[in-house]
Amino acid sequence: MITPRFEDEFGATYILIEPGDFQMGDSVGDGLARELPVHNVTIENPFFIGQRPVTQVHWDSVMGNNPAKFQDGWSAGLRPIEQVSRLDCLEFIERLNELHVGVERLSLLGKWRLPTEAEWEYSAKSTTITKWSFGNFDGDLDEYGWHAGNAGASTREVGLKKSNNWDLYDMYGLVAEWCEDNYRKDYSIKSTQLPYVDETDIFCHRGGSWFTESDSTRSSSRGHSICTKSSDGIGLRLVWEPN
Repeated sequence: MITPRFEDEFGATYILIEPGDFQMGDSVGDGLARELPVHNVTIENPFFIGQRPVTQVHWDSVMGNNPAKFQDGWSAGLRPIEQVSRLDCLEFIERLNELHVGVERLSLLGKWRLPTEAEWEYSAKSTTITKWSFGNFDGDLDEYGWHAGNAGASTREVGLKKSNNWDLYDMYGLVAEWCEDNYRKDYSIKSTQLPYVDETDIFCHRGGSWFTESDSTRSSSRGHSICTKSSDGIGLRLVWEPN
């Protein structure tokens, strides 16, 4: 049975992620203190998440500009957008929501946003408790993601590697992906599906990138940056939330 999904006018696909429970954090024991304590999180509300990161052509079509570093080659438009701050991403999402007012997806109305940390990790783990959805052996990572060991000092087109158990591509490496949550040093305050919010301007991103080592691409690994930071290793993946 194919999971419900829809496509937008930019050629992107969004896959339904159904409610459920999962163990958030480093269940294997090889992670950092910021990934502890492991705790149960309930995803109460369904959402749709981008099957792939937002591409350069998608960004340019909405924003009318392309800040990405890696624009060489005929297929560069299918590489992920990068060199975008979290503030840039929020402006992109605001424009998308304005563009799609009243547009139904699978007979539903909704809105675009970034994933929360819990939603991102739930989607990446896709029912698993191992370091990556495919297991604990980093030698298999080359089949699922672009990282410092195989990327060749550049991003690549989205969707070239194998997907995870929920048919999501590039969750590991390629570009890190901004999340809704402010960064907290650990899970002393336990996660929910809702974003963690505080008064700082430091926010989380997930997944590692083309220039990070394999350990930084694990499902539970967490990164953070100031909201104004732009990097050739940080982009975004969209969530569409039904009303």
